[in-house]
Amino acid sequence: MTELISWQDFSKVALHAGTILSAENFPEARNPAYKLTIDFGDTIGIKKSSAQITKHYTPESLVGRQILAVVNFPKKQIGPMMSECLVTGFYDDDNEVVLLSPDMKVPNGAKLG
Repeated sequence: MTELISWQDFSKVALHAGTILSAENFPEARNPAYKLTIDFGDTIGIKKSSAQITKHYTPESLVGRQILAVVNFPKKQIGPMMSECLVTGFYDDDNEVVLLSPDMKVPNGAKLG
């Protein structure tokens, strides 16, 4: 059973759309991962993230893709980089992440509604 949270708790999570500007291998990570640079528009800006999404995606397939990310977590040190947001996705049957993205282009920084 999933723990219940209040609407007020959920409203604190800042889920926003961003476009991946660059993706590169992250060999220093414990598990296979990419270093992502993501544009969240003028208000939020550009943020970096580490994402363990190497099974379903290549760096080339990620550039230009819009994703949904949590942008108000504290920064987290991952190897030599500081991750500034959490890219979201679903786990498939093999426990690999499939990214969440809008099915139509939205402005970078758009908030999940």
